[in-house]
Amino acid sequence: MPAAAARPAPSLEREAALWSESRLLIGVDEVGRGPLAGPVVAAAVVFPAGVRCVPGVRDSKELRAAQRAALIPELRTTLLHFALGAASSREIDRFNIRVATAIAMRRAICRLASLLSGVRRGRNNPVPPHCHILIDGLPLPEVGYAHEALVDGDALCYSIAAAGIIAKTVRDTLMQRLSLRYPGYGWESNVGYGTRVHHAGLSAQGPTPHHRQTFGPVGQLTLEM
Repeated sequence: MPAAAARPAPSLEREAALWSESRLLIGVDEVGRGPLAGPVVAAAVVFPAGVRCVPGVRDSKELRAAQRAALIPELRTTLLHFALGAASSREIDRFNIRVATAIAMRRAICRLASLLSGVRRGRNNPVPPHCHILIDGLPLPEVGYAHEALVDGDALCYSIAAAGIIAKTVRDTLMQRLSLRYPGYGWESNVGYGTRVHHAGLSAQGPTPHHRQTFGPVGQLTLEM
């Protein structure tokens, strides 16, 4: 069978449409919905009008760790602003992963809004009226900001793809650092996802404070202990 054709890189089509109206696009993406441990991390980014694509930017899941790391310095030189937000494993257990994802996105957008408006960071900074928020996936009312949602946005929209690369790099680095404090779960390579090594660590050592108690394998193990 012939090899599958590579998907086209995400474009600046949506950004350019807003630039023509003297507006800016805020792209938002998250990483970490599926792991058994660690936070969900979101990034919100905004590029200046007329920016050119950094070659190699695409859906973070299609890139190796070294490729993502190499893109970060180039992205930072072209970004107008970016900001991060996270929801902890405890918040994931308390609210569920969908709501926690929205919380992480809301925090990232709020921090970006403070950079765009030049005001001190607050709990609910308004986004400047010339900015339009586009998030990856389906609409999330709990984000708390008016937004548009784009399914598969990290493969289609350049700003969302850039946000995903930043969020993925930050979250992976965090989990690799936590692996030094909690060895035996393989976080240095699986970054919290449910690999065989991670399951073996759970069976041998039990869950850590960073595990998501409401996620099946962790919750079942807790009931059995």
